[in-house]
Amino acid sequence: MKIYNFSAGPACLPDSVLEASSRATLNYKETGVSLMEMSHRSSEVMELFSNSTKRVKTILDVPSNYHVLWLQGGASTQFSMAPLNLLPDDGIADYIETGSWSTKAIHECKKIGHPSVIGSSKDKNFTYIPKNLPQNINSHYLHITSNNTIYGTQYNKMPEVLNSSGYLVADMSSDLFSKPVDISKFGLIYAGAQKNMGPAGVTLIIIRDDLVGLNYRDMPTMLNYETHVKKDSMFNTPPVFSVFVVNETLKWLEKIGGMEKIDIINRKKAKKLYSEIESNELFESPIRPEDQSLMNVPFIFSNRSHKDQSFLNFCSLRGLKTLKGHRSVGGFRASIYNAMEESGVDALIDAMQSYKVS
Repeated sequence: MKIYNFSAGPACLPDSVLEASSRATLNYKETGVSLMEMSHRSSEVMELFSNSTKRVKTILDVPSNYHVLWLQGGASTQFSMAPLNLLPDDGIADYIETGSWSTKAIHECKKIGHPSVIGSSKDKNFTYIPKNLPQNINSHYLHITSNNTIYGTQYNKMPEVLNSSGYLVADMSSDLFSKPVDISKFGLIYAGAQKNMGPAGVTLIIIRDDLVGLNYRDMPTMLNYETHVKKDSMFNTPPVFSVFVVNETLKWLEKIGGMEKIDIINRKKAKKLYSEIESNELFESPIRPEDQSLMNVPFIFSNRSHKDQSFLNFCSLRGLKTLKGHRSVGGFRASIYNAMEESGVDALIDAMQSYKVS
């Protein structure tokens, strides 16, 4: 029986990536040595990082005035690292609160500068994206979380920064590489890998070069973007194996046609699933239609008296795993990232149509 993993992260990976990772674990490039044993100063690993960076720049069409970094600590470290590097002690940064991760980013910024929460959807349990918000004229940047894994909302259009000297900062952990994105609209993008790119352990940073080395304060060396730019992400031992898996995933993306093609695939999968939720009298979506995520699809029983666990057990017997919704939302959540095959969505739809409430 085919198993489909709908986990929100760490998420499923393409079979070709898993197979390549298995080979590299035992014998990398016929060296007789596991990639996990290799020095990050070796020619093989240096070449891996160079190729991975080039792939990111090519696939995302990254402008020449941006740096690509491979760091550790996940997006959670970036909640602090971004304001440490980009915000003066008395500086203001605008934040839009759209879920748990943006709330945490705001909390960390408070320790460094002055986050101004210009909009929040907390009043409706984060079931929509606030829009047309007033921005502070002196704000250094506008921070957003582009896709909200827990609540299933996503920016389908990025907000414009009204301050002419300001820029967007985005946590794109769960939708980077899922569709085309205009990098030039952002000063900084950060993304944990464990959704569309690879395994946990590496965080991708894309930062505009004029934002490197602002040095508003005396920072810990490891938390300074300039440290990692100067050393090409090799200041300390980097997450080599995680970067390898990302590189293999990027190869897979190249083979299927890049951002334009994966965008078509993802929209088709999401349209199928949302259509079923809308037409099936057993289920409903708690999210405003215009803000529904293409990556994370939460849905609930229309009749709240029905038992979630019964449907989860029914799905599990069919090989449909990790569909339980986050505890703050309840119900179900199907994460349909790049690597989730359309057949997995079809199998879930079949289960939804076949399920009978006992």
